Amino acid sequence: MAAAAEHSGARAFLAIAALALGAGAVLSGCASSRGLAPQASLRDANTLAAERALAGAAVSAAAWPHADWWTTFGDAQLAALMEEALAGSPTLGIAAARARKALAAVEVSHAPLLPKVNGGGSNTRALLPESLAALGGGNWTTFNQIQATLGWDLDLWGRNRAAYESAVGAARAAEVDVHAARLALSTSIAQAYVQLQRDHLQLDVAQATLAEREHILALTLDRRAAGLDSRLEARQAEATLHVSRVRIAQLQERIALARNQIAALLGAGPDRGLAIARPEARALVPVALPSAIPAELLGRRPDLVAQRWRVEAASRDIGSAKAQFYPDVNLMALAGFQSLGTASLLTSANRLMGISAGISFPIFDGGRLRGNLAGRDADYDIAVEQYNQALADALREVVDQIASLRSLADQRNEQAAALATLQEAYDLSLLRYREGLANYLQVLSAEQPLLDQRSQAADLRARELELSINLIRALGGGVL
Repeated sequence: MAAAAEHSGARAFLAIAALALGAGAVLSGCASSRGLAPQASLRDANTLAAERALAGAAVSAAAWPHADWWTTFGDAQLAALMEEALAGSPTLGIAAARARKALAAVEVSHAPLLPKVNGGGSNTRALLPESLAALGGGNWTTFNQIQATLGWDLDLWGRNRAAYESAVGAARAAEVDVHAARLALSTSIAQAYVQLQRDHLQLDVAQATLAEREHILALTLDRRAAGLDSRLEARQAEATLHVSRVRIAQLQERIALARNQIAALLGAGPDRGLAIARPEARALVPVALPSAIPAELLGRRPDLVAQRWRVEAASRDIGSAKAQFYPDVNLMALAGFQSLGTASLLTSANRLMGISAGISFPIFDGGRLRGNLAGRDADYDIAVEQYNQALADALREVVDQIASLRSLADQRNEQAAALATLQEAYDLSLLRYREGLANYLQVLSAEQPLLDQRSQAADLRARELELSINLIRALGGGVL
């Protein structure tokens, strides 16, 4: 009889499976996904024309940035700061934790693909009703039960598989986000470091200006003693000293703030910033573009790689949403022991066994499934368009840095010529003033444009480093 029962259970399962397949075809018109589909499409990087914008730029097959690109600055302190930040930054710790969380979600989404086994037991003391006289009604008795259940969702339409693959895509995107966080952190530290260097260069200009103005004040006082200048010129010369000292104080403040910013990026306290010495970073090696722009940019930029995985995850979500329109088949088996009273539980007489197969399918859900699928289609379109825009932005960022570097070369040439000319004019005005052939107003007129050009020279020097860092970030900051 046991064999007959097993054959009966197998026939019941086959019947339900056949019913599921038939219902999937017959009832598809009751809850249908007809007419719903994504509208966006991924853009091919090669369709974004950039040949003319990049024309003339140096090209090298090996020009992709190295993972430790900051070593090309030739600054040992910067390299040590990068190593410290990448080893213990809270920002990177957050990104790594998010990646671990995404991997945990993969494990959760994989579970429905496998059979589930649960066990349990119970011991219940109850007063039986008197109507059950044959079972000892009117008396207290004990119910004992131990059982194990096996359940398995057949996932005939791939709903659980698609959900698992979506979680895998999201996890891969989170893993790439760690590289994106690393790139963002390293470039932020480098930019703050360059700003610190700019402030030191500007401080050099301000201190040199103060020394020159102190010399001019001494000269003015000598001229006043000789009756060549009045108290007005002396007070004007003295006022320029106060202006220079204010500028020096402002730059010292900016240096302190830059150090604090770097310390915070390291995940350390402000005292760590006090130990940061004056930067010694110099310009990077001559900029050369990789030979495969823009196509290989897709595999180098962490944000583009991560967004591509998010597109893949969104496409799997669509598959999971579509599968919900079809029947769901579940198998369940039960085995255990059950007894009433104080008799031994673990005996063949108390054996409990069962097998069942269940099917459920949507007939009328008020549009919930269609709304869910439409939402997943829209999520996919959003992910695709975000990728397309990120691709366009990535290429623009590369071209922007190249254009700025080209302009910077011209600016530095012109600025050097202007600085030399203004320095000569200032020296002549100061010489004429010393010899009594010019007044103090002429010295001031020659001084201000010279100071502006000295300040601009410091800015252009730091600007070259900034643009080099921006180009490295635009290219992805090294191989993933």
